[in-house]
Amino acid sequence: MLKEERHKIILKEINLHNKVLSTDLSEQLDVSEDTIRRDLNELADQDLILKVHGGAMSKTFHYPFNGQNQVYALEAKQVIADKAIGLFKKDMLILMEGGTTIMEIAKKIPADLHAVFLTVSPQVALTLAEHENIGVITIGGRLAKNANIHTGASVINELANVKPDLCIIGTNGISIQEGLTDSDWEVVQVIKAMIRASEKIAVVSIAEKFNSVQKIKICDITAVDYLVTELPPDSPVLAEYCTKHKPVLL
Repeated sequence: MLKEERHKIILKEINLHNKVLSTDLSEQLDVSEDTIRRDLNELADQDLILKVHGGAMSKTFHYPFNGQNQVYALEAKQVIADKAIGLFKKDMLILMEGGTTIMEIAKKIPADLHAVFLTVSPQVALTLAEHENIGVITIGGRLAKNANIHTGASVINELANVKPDLCIIGTNGISIQEGLTDSDWEVVQVIKAMIRASEKIAVVSIAEKFNSVQKIKICDITAVDYLVTELPPDSPVLAEYCTKHKPVLL
C-alpha cells in the first residue's frame, strides 16, 4: 500500500473514532508500528492530527472551540443532536459524556429548557454553561487528555451517588455481537459507572461507526435504551438493530 493511501485511511480512522492507537493502525494496515509512527509524525507535521502517547487524535476532538478545526461529519452530528434533544424533558437530571457529537447536542439545547446537567467533560460543561435556564454540575477527577473527560476512582465514586433520568454517551465501536466498545480502559470504567447510575441510556453515534469493534467492552447493546443516529430508523443499515426489545432507534 502506498504511503498516500495509508495516510488517507489513517486520517479517516482518526476523524471517525476521535482517537486511535498505533498498535491498532499497524494491525489494520498490516505494516510495522515504526511505519505507523512515521506516518503519524508526518501527518502531525502537516497540522492534520494531534500526536499523543501511543497514537493520535483528531484536532477537533482536542480543541473543539477552535473554529479552524473542521468537525468530521458535522451535518450528521447536528441531525443526531436535534433528535437527541427530543429526549430532554423539563426538570430532568441529565448526565452527559464528552466528544464532538455531544458537543453539538450541548450547543443546540433549547433556550426554554429547564433542567440540570451533569457532565464528566470540562468542554461540555463550558458549552452547557452558555444556556441561561439550565444548571450545570461537573464531576471532577483526573483529566484523561486522550479523551478530554475526567476519569479515576473519584469520578466513579461520585457517579455512584447520583441517579440521572437520562445518560447521553458516545461510542467508538458498536455492533450487535460485541455491543459498545472502546480502546481506553479508564474511559470505559467511567462510562460503565455512568450507565450503572442512570435510569435510561441513549447512545449517540454516526452510522459509520456501526459494525466496528474496539478492544474493550463497555456493555451489551441490550443495555441501551435509545440509539440515535443521523439515519431514519427504517434505514437498511440499522435493520439488524431493529428489534422488539431495546434499543429504540431514533
